[in-house]
Amino acid sequence: MRKSHPIRRVVLATAATVSGVVLLLSLKPASDPAAAPGAGAAAQAGGAAQQAPQGGQQGGGAAAGTVTGDAAQTQYGAVQVRLTVADGKITKAEAVQAPKGGVSDQKTALAVPKLNQEAVAAGNADIDAVSGATYTSAGYKKSLQSALDKVKASSSGAGAGAGSGSGAGSSGASGSAQARTVTGRVAQTQYGPVQVRITVAGGKITEAEAVQAPKGGVSDQKTALAVPKLNQEAVAAGNAGIDAVSGATYTSTGYKQSLQSALDQAGG
Repeated sequence: MRKSHPIRRVVLATAATVSGVVLLLSLKPASDPAAAPGAGAAAQAGGAAQQAPQGGQQGGGAAAGTVTGDAAQTQYGAVQVRLTVADGKITKAEAVQAPKGGVSDQKTALAVPKLNQEAVAAGNADIDAVSGATYTSAGYKKSLQSALDKVKASSSGAGAGAGSGSGAGSSGASGSAQARTVTGRVAQTQYGPVQVRITVAGGKITEAEAVQAPKGGVSDQKTALAVPKLNQEAVAAGNAGIDAVSGATYTSTGYKQSLQSALDQAGG
């Protein structure tokens, strides 16, 4: 019987050990645990890259904004329309003021929802009057057109500012001043609230309007008589030192109080 030499056993044992090490190395996971943090960072970077386009779209797209038209005085009360606009289109229309009291409540409830729907569908003030609510419809359309005009003016101003570049800094500042509107506090009078909104540019009043005024009965006539004159006087004077309109003392007083409040807010 042949005896195995000690040297042969050592060689065989060494070969077996080397083979085992090679086998273990070949079974090692492809992803080194030490590389896991790097992979996680890469995944987070990829997630951020996916979110970036969404943020860019939100910043670059036209944000939704609201614009309120001038109050339109009608035989049965004021009508005032507010629009929500996005990407140059009307997405929502609502009447923030409408005739109320007595039969007017029923007519307003019938007409306003239809007018709101028509304004959104048409995208302009060329909408049909609601049968049985002719005055409300006419006032709605007038205020709606006023709101649309403001949207158009705002868009034109933004476009001019974007195209002018750094060389027209003073022009851009002027455009911003023209778009500035300030609403005074509500002044309570014996016949109802009065609230004035003014547009200011270059430290001067360029437009004045009463967004609230006494209405109902005789007040409608007095408001229709007094408010236009007060608006004109406010623009002409540039301050609240204007004369009261004869026959509309309470309305005139309330107007002047709210006008002064607006001027205080505007810093004038």
